[in-house]
Amino acid sequence: MFNNKIILITGATGSFGNQCVRHMLKNYNPKKIIIFSRDELKQYEMSIKLKKEGFNKNKIRFLLGDIRDKNRLNLAFKNVDYVIHAAALKQIPAAEYNPQECIKTNINGANNIIMAAIEQKVKKVIALSTDKACSPVNLYGATKLASDKLFVSANYLGGVNSTIFSVVRYGNVLNSRGSVIPLFKKFVKEGKSTLPLTSEKMSRFFISLEDGVKFVIDSFYRMQGGEKFVPKLFTIFIKDLVKAFNKKPRIIGMRPGEKIHEILCS
Repeated sequence: MFNNKIILITGATGSFGNQCVRHMLKNYNPKKIIIFSRDELKQYEMSIKLKKEGFNKNKIRFLLGDIRDKNRLNLAFKNVDYVIHAAALKQIPAAEYNPQECIKTNINGANNIIMAAIEQKVKKVIALSTDKACSPVNLYGATKLASDKLFVSANYLGGVNSTIFSVVRYGNVLNSRGSVIPLFKKFVKEGKSTLPLTSEKMSRFFISLEDGVKFVIDSFYRMQGGEKFVPKLFTIFIKDLVKAFNKKPRIIGMRPGEKIHEILCS
C-alpha cells in the first residue's frame, strides 16, 4: 500500500514521527516521506540520526511549516498520497494556561489539514487522538474531541472519490517525550529517593511506541472513512510504576485538568 507512495507526517519530529518514519523505511519502499514540522533544530537532529543509521536520504524530505498556516499545508500536500496527522499541543498544564494557543493548533490546525487534504486530493488521512478526548475534563482533551469530530465529519465534505478521513485513539505512549517514564528515569539518575505521584489511585492506559505505529499503519488498510480506531489496552496504576523503579512515592496532588482514570470509549 505504501510502496512508491508519498507519505506526509505532521509533527514528525516527535516520538511517534521518529518511530513511524523508521518503520516505513524498514518495511516499505515509499517514494518519499515528508517530515512536516515547525522546529528546525529537531528536523536537523532527526536528519543527522537518520543519516547515521544509514537510511536513504533521497526518500526523506524535511519541510518547515505550521499546521496553523493553511497556505503552507496546501503547498506541502501537493502530490501526497497519505497523511498522518500527529502534530498537536499535548501538555495538559500548558493547555490550561494557554487555551487560545491550544485551540489554534489542535482545532484550527486540524481543520486546515482537512481542507488542504481535500483541495490537494490526498487519498487517505489518519489523525492521532488520545484517551483524554473521551469525556474530556481538560482543555487539551476538549480540543482533541473537537478535532476527532472534525475528521469524522470531513468525510461528508468532498463528495464521491474524495479524501477519506479516520481517527486513531489510544492511551499514553511508553517512553514518549514528556511522558512519565523518562521523567522517572531522570529523577532516578539524579539520585532522588522518592518519585512524584499525583494520587494513589491514579491509573493510565499505556501502549508501546512500536505498537502505536503498527496500529496506525494497520488502520490505513482497514479504514473506509469516518472510523475511530481504538486498540484494547491494559491500564497501569502509576504507583506500581513507581514501585518498578524501586522508589517510594511522594504525593504531590493532582494537576489542573487531570483525571484519576482515563477512558477510551464513552
